[in-house]
Amino acid sequence: MKAKLRRGLYAVTAPPRDGDLIAAAAAALRGGASTLQYRDKGGDRTRRREEAAALAALCRRHNALFIVNDDTELAREVGAGGVHLGRDDGAVAAARRVVGEEAVIGVSCYADLARAERAAAEGADYLAFGSLFPSATKPDAVRAPLDLPAEARRRTGLPVVGIGGIDADNIGRVAAAGIDAAAVISALFGADDVEAAARQLTAAFGSPICSHDNQGVDHAS
Repeated sequence: MKAKLRRGLYAVTAPPRDGDLIAAAAAALRGGASTLQYRDKGGDRTRRREEAAALAALCRRHNALFIVNDDTELAREVGAGGVHLGRDDGAVAAARRVVGEEAVIGVSCYADLARAERAAAEGADYLAFGSLFPSATKPDAVRAPLDLPAEARRRTGLPVVGIGGIDADNIGRVAAAGIDAAAVISALFGADDVEAAARQLTAAFGSPICSHDNQGVDHAS
């Protein structure tokens, strides 16, 4: 059965304050994150594989979607639910050959609607836009209008994700704009209490905690 993007809080990993990534990810999932993306640009392949495998197992226990950023081979090796591709991460078709037909492939579209339409035509499963707000993670990122993701969804029929500077104060605006999932990094993994932060973000977005299921988001159906 093909995986689907889950509505709600989309947690993107970053080194947590206490240094325990697996524990922080578990806290985010307990707090209501419905998707977890492993994002690590480090060169230690062994460490990355061990962490990705542990996170994949964790997401299976929580019935959450597990996505690997950039690395299609790593996604395949650990049985991830999918992979997320940026501008320099290759074509959707090439990723599909590695991760298989059942995996989710997401594509960063920044503020580029034409890129979103191309990605959809190439077989992407969801489209991500941002930075929606000023971002500490990528302070120089191009800003994407808050209404752009929903316009892309209308044109392509694909679920959309918003990213960039999302926190508990503005995540309600993301949901109100018709965006399916809110990708959060700093406001989650930079928090003193990751689980509490996840609960606050999930509640503000409006997706009930512990509602993880296999329905996902599928506007094309």
